[in-house]
Amino acid sequence: MADVLIAGGGIAGAALAVLLGRQGLSVELYERSRFPRDKTCGEGLMPAGVEVLDRLGLRQQAGGACFYGICYHFGSRRAEGRFPNGSGLGQRRTILDKTLFDEAARTPGVTAQPGVRVDRPLVQRGRVVGLVVEGRPRFARLTVAADGVRSPVRRALGLDLPPSRSRIGMRAHFRLREDRCLRPWVEVFSCPGYELYLTPLPHRELLVAALADAGSVALPARRTFSCWLRQQPVVAELLEGAQQVSPLQGVAPLGAGSRRGVVPGAALLGDAAGFLDPITGGGMAQALMTAELLARSMPRWLDAGDEWLFRFERDRRRMLRRYEFLTAALLWLSYRRGLAERLLSLLRLAPGIMSRLLRLLEGRPPG
Repeated sequence: MADVLIAGGGIAGAALAVLLGRQGLSVELYERSRFPRDKTCGEGLMPAGVEVLDRLGLRQQAGGACFYGICYHFGSRRAEGRFPNGSGLGQRRTILDKTLFDEAARTPGVTAQPGVRVDRPLVQRGRVVGLVVEGRPRFARLTVAADGVRSPVRRALGLDLPPSRSRIGMRAHFRLREDRCLRPWVEVFSCPGYELYLTPLPHRELLVAALADAGSVALPARRTFSCWLRQQPVVAELLEGAQQVSPLQGVAPLGAGSRRGVVPGAALLGDAAGFLDPITGGGMAQALMTAELLARSMPRWLDAGDEWLFRFERDRRRMLRRYEFLTAALLWLSYRRGLAERLLSLLRLAPGIMSRLLRLLEGRPPG
């Protein structure tokens, strides 16, 4: 019997497997896809997440293009804030996910299996005791569901909650002309009914992502996406003559809800634990930070019942409370453009406040 079974080998699941394997625990990691795999994602890792990569010793392997802050555009107004601690990294998910999964596979004590389907959790007397993996029961002292926004394990445990809003996401990659300059910032354009996100990547590539209300997207989606890019003069100029190097991909719904983040014998991690909306761009950093928190909480308590799991959940909720509040506030402001533009004008006069807000968006405590 393994110490820990993990369903899902993305950022959260693979990072947790590495951390636990290095602590001497036996881990079985199951991922239904094979790497490298693509994913609709903002691809900007906030500084707090970069610090976790540093502690894992994987920052150099992951590579990426540095960015030093975020610039928000509301109509004719803009405000930018520099991260108060370190820099973020823009990197393709194909590379970042494979880097973490490959490290998990190399870690002593970890068995990492791609291309393997997890059927359902195993529950005995109200406690999760393992997983059914391609028809075979696998038992462990702890089970972790890190299997994404539509987590089958979460659904099988009866923990699903419907998203509060019907939002969709789309993204494509572009390689810029030689005479176009990539700024080392994530650019966010808030527009009526949608937002655009520009994240710098290595090799003069630029990720362009859009988040929108479902009702704002007319079919075909490709035409709507192109129209949005042309409507923003800054974006249109930057992309003039650029080569699109990936097809347009989309995902819906964007939000995910969970009734609880832990149950006896199991924890949900990453997107499987639920999130409000990717409007703040901190999802990957949160996945790495909460994986690290779970790894710190676990080894000495595995044989001491399940109370430690609920302590972990309280600590996680405390870590993410301000981040979740700011996410909800940004969503609320996205529907009140006049107020948002006035607040942005005030933030331009107080860059220190902007930097503090960026710190909170990472899930860090104020400081």
